[in-house]
Amino acid sequence: MTMNKQKIDDILSGFPEVKGNLIGILHEIQHSFRYLPEAELSYLSEKTGVPITRIYSIAHFFNRFSLTPTGEHKVCICLGTACHVKGGTRLLRQAERELKVTEGETTRDMKFTIEVVRCIGACSLAPAVMIDDQTYSGVSPSQISDLLHSLKEWKE
Repeated sequence: MTMNKQKIDDILSGFPEVKGNLIGILHEIQHSFRYLPEAELSYLSEKTGVPITRIYSIAHFFNRFSLTPTGEHKVCICLGTACHVKGGTRLLRQAERELKVTEGETTRDMKFTIEVVRCIGACSLAPAVMIDDQTYSGVSPSQISDLLHSLKEWKE
């Protein structure tokens, strides 16, 4: 894959000043590419004068950033205390069976990535799952299967 300087330039044009906006810029890059590609980060560093070590420091600190490609749909299974007690682990195992990948992996077709999170702030709705930006509450293993099937259209 070739570096996309134009996309980085377009993102930077939306931020009149880099200082204080680096997290927002990285968020936009991740939104565009579904991860933070190495070549684009190097170009960002070169273009803005921000040391690459600072960019990587931010990318590693915030767990919402990914340095590896992620799927079109991010499936976040909450395993915080309330969700764990109410069956969050069963949801994780069911999602892994359905998608044929394990926690932290992305399906071959780049449609889904499964992530475990420790809390999504929906403890009273446990067990909770977040797919993309939508939170689902009181999810059962069969419901997570239905949710995934409603989103996927890949051939086995």
